[in-house]
Amino acid sequence: MTITRKHTAGFAYIAAVVLLVVLATLGITVSRLSNTQQITAAEDAMQAYALQAARAGTDWGLYQALQNAACAGTTTLPLSGSSGGFNVTVTCNIDQRNEGVQSDGVNVRAINIYTITATACNSASCPDDTAATKSGYVERKRVVTLCATGVQAPC
Repeated sequence: MTITRKHTAGFAYIAAVVLLVVLATLGITVSRLSNTQQITAAEDAMQAYALQAARAGTDWGLYQALQNAACAGTTTLPLSGSSGGFNVTVTCNIDQRNEGVQSDGVNVRAINIYTITATACNSASCPDDTAATKSGYVERKRVVTLCATGVQAPC
């Protein structure tokens, strides 16, 4: 009795197809991971720009409060250059208080408490709720509080 090889003749083709499918899947996975990594790195850089833009906004607000004794309400500052076109919305609120009272009822000194909020984003207005759902939108908010006397000196 002789054994014929007709039953095993197609096995190599099936193994080759399975191997090609596995290699193609691996290639697609590596390509997607690389793309995701590049997008994540770019968004990390944009987040850093947004944080620095928010810091610039609070610094501007602090300067206005200390040097000019001004609290401008809401101001939008457009930033250009290497920052990628960020806008910063700076909001200033002032709370005027009297500190201490003498026995005759006269206030010892008046103080101003400034709350400066800077919101930076890469959109035309910050915060932008419609752009927040889209890929590539970054936003950072920074809040500082300053206590100053009427003569622009810290409390």
